[in-house]
Amino acid sequence: MPLVFDLHSHSNISDGLLSPTELVAHAVTHGVGVLALTDHDDTSGLQMAANEAKRHGLHLINGVEISVTWKKRTLHIVGLKIDPEYPALKSGLAAIRAGREVRAAGMAAGLDKVGIEGSLAGAYEYAQEGIIGRMHFARFLVSRGVSKDNKAVFKKYLVKGKPGYFEHQWASLDDAVSWIVGSGGVAVLAHPGRYDLGRTNMLLLLEEFRALGGRAIEVVTGSHTGAQYIEFAKYAQMFSLKSSVGTDYHGKGISFMEMGRLPALPTNCVPVWDDWPEARLTAESI
Repeated sequence: MPLVFDLHSHSNISDGLLSPTELVAHAVTHGVGVLALTDHDDTSGLQMAANEAKRHGLHLINGVEISVTWKKRTLHIVGLKIDPEYPALKSGLAAIRAGREVRAAGMAAGLDKVGIEGSLAGAYEYAQEGIIGRMHFARFLVSRGVSKDNKAVFKKYLVKGKPGYFEHQWASLDDAVSWIVGSGGVAVLAHPGRYDLGRTNMLLLLEEFRALGGRAIEVVTGSHTGAQYIEFAKYAQMFSLKSSVGTDYHGKGISFMEMGRLPALPTNCVPVWDDWPEARLTAESI
């Protein structure tokens, strides 16, 4: 039986609902054999996840999802098989986390102006010990009855042109890829179907990403449609990039897709794990 890979997931170290240990246990119960924990701009949950993965016989991939600004747009680059102790990666992620606090204050100020007060403290309550992000603001706003669900609150308050949006400069694409590659990892363009770049900018992005050392693109991911699986499989082939899969799991009620339900990659794809030791495993061998 083939092993199930899920190479994009989040714990409550960033904006997921489950702790790293709970996330691993959830993955196991949903049939995942190889899991990457890819919290936003933070790797502090990896050791906890690794301990739990060992207990369950699950193969954990050290990962991270780095926030990037490219042509005034926010993108995400996933790093797989990283060394979380690599100095440039550690310091780069620390700088991004500090920037998140500045952004959070700016978002709260914008919401204050339209009469939604207390959002900064409310968002930090949802973040608990983790880094602050838009999802925490969304959860606070839903709890206040401002919008019915996370999707609605993002659309009305947290995207560009809305009261809770705050312009912020993340890491450069060059820096993010170099930190990942320098740590011995594989740089993957996360959920490209969510960026609304248009074909010309997508081609420019993929050309630059590949030239900087990017090696894979998420083809099958929770937020993609069936048509986008085919579309991004073609882009991967065009740029000689490998293909990755991941639910982008955050927790019940706020995820695009449940773990264990991803379809297989299109047949013309080269999996990002094709030369990994895990590629030679089967579900029966773990």
